[in-house]
Amino acid sequence: MSVIFLESKDNPKIKHLRALIEQNSYRKKQGQTVLEGTHLCQAWLEQDKKINSIFTTEKSLTHPEICDILDLYQGSVFVIAESLYRDLSTLGTTLPCLAVIDQPTSRLSLDFSLDTLILENVQDPGNAGTLLRSAAAAGIKQVICSKGSASLWSPRVLRAGMGAHFSLQTFENVALEDVLSRFEIPVYVTSSHRSTSLYEQDLTQPCVWILGNEGQGASEYALEHAKAIAIPQPGGQESLNVAIAGSICFFEMVRQRL
Repeated sequence: MSVIFLESKDNPKIKHLRALIEQNSYRKKQGQTVLEGTHLCQAWLEQDKKINSIFTTEKSLTHPEICDILDLYQGSVFVIAESLYRDLSTLGTTLPCLAVIDQPTSRLSLDFSLDTLILENVQDPGNAGTLLRSAAAAGIKQVICSKGSASLWSPRVLRAGMGAHFSLQTFENVALEDVLSRFEIPVYVTSSHRSTSLYEQDLTQPCVWILGNEGQGASEYALEHAKAIAIPQPGGQESLNVAIAGSICFFEMVRQRL
């Protein structure tokens, strides 16, 4: 392991890191993304995954959590000023640790008989990451993301997912028209305007969950080609946050299978 001090924000390494953090098109072009925070880096390394480079601050180099990561890491550690790290960070308050990794690509084909989560135009990174985290916790292993949804491997979605990505097969930029008819299992779509209750469904067998856009909800195509269900809301609110709604659905499924 080598420690290299970088002082200028115009250093090519810093420019590369900033572009990976801020630009989805650059991440796609480079085939790389950024893990932020010691939790994600530790979880990644514990799965014997490779980190290309780590950025931290001089003060943090001797912190026990950073040392634990460096014990598992053989590459270069770039040390930058506290002010520059704050400028780059999307978290702001965590122990300084940014890691550049190659963005994984799924080696498997879609399995149309497995429990599956479909994100249809879910645009908020926090919602997307939370849904992946809940899906992984509920035992769902396969996630499909439509065009227009948040990039699953962006730093903000990774942060919200808290390592859930590492146990999931993810497929991005998939058109629903290309996959829905191929599923051999029930397909459900959440809709606050439908009267069929979630709690009336038999979820003991594998199924598909479609969660739609935060503002517009699921598309007409999804509503026409899946069974629309609603979560009873006796309090009378118009709708639930999409990540909350999805989590309720996933764990009703878990409850029925216990």
